[in-house]
Amino acid sequence: MEVPFGIDHVVILVEDLSAATGDFATLGFTVLPGGEHTGGRSHNALICFADGSYLELIAFKQRSTQPNLIPKHVRAQEPMGSRSSSAGRRMLSWETAGEGLVDYALLPRAMADAMAAANRRGLALEGPVPGGRLRPDGQQVAWQLGIPDTFDLPFLCADVTPRSLRVPEGAARQHSNGATGIRGILVVVTDLDTTVPRYRSLLGIDPMQGSAFPHPDGRIADFALGATTITVAAPTEKSGPLSDHLTRSGEGPYALRLITGDKATAGRLDATGTHGAWIEMVFE
Repeated sequence: MEVPFGIDHVVILVEDLSAATGDFATLGFTVLPGGEHTGGRSHNALICFADGSYLELIAFKQRSTQPNLIPKHVRAQEPMGSRSSSAGRRMLSWETAGEGLVDYALLPRAMADAMAAANRRGLALEGPVPGGRLRPDGQQVAWQLGIPDTFDLPFLCADVTPRSLRVPEGAARQHSNGATGIRGILVVVTDLDTTVPRYRSLLGIDPMQGSAFPHPDGRIADFALGATTITVAAPTEKSGPLSDHLTRSGEGPYALRLITGDKATAGRLDATGTHGAWIEMVFE
């Protein structure tokens, strides 16, 4: 059965967008200025891939609170006035995070259909929530979001304006390090038995057999979206990388695998250059 989703993008929070743009360029990525988000509180840069997905480097111009002051899983339980919506909590979780991987989004074929199907399977999504940004060239870009109320799940992002305006094509998708797309995303969660049914409800598919992203201290379930695998992992030990990540950052993306056509660039990228994001290049 065809899954009505693809990977849209992975969100990497950085403190200084200019510095991060230079650092990722040094790692061999073509980095494009994205522009300023509606409301003016954040701006971004993009690393677009041949498979249609991209990495978003996002920085807040002025944070409303200190990084890591309140972890996601605590923040999700708090009433926050104007930010009491799922969308408000999601954005605030980015603002309170440290640098690195903070979230990821799926691209639905049709937002209304995807949200309705998830609802029929017992999963409520907030939205469609409008979003947009103004590119440096003056072009306005618009999209819609579907937001779950838990951080173990991705959000949905669908274009309103033509997708090529949000995710440029051509030379923008070519990288000197050979990167061509996203192979896998490892997501850390608190309880696999709770999260797997949520993914079933969102995606409409069951986890596949085997493990594309094994981890020694975690129980794992894999969901295949085309050439990309989402690996959901819950720690089995009270101490270790997965448990430490949950304590520090809460549920969400932990590691990312990118496809490269250049064998010489395969391997994990230096965390200083990726601003804390765990990124591995896999030769194929």
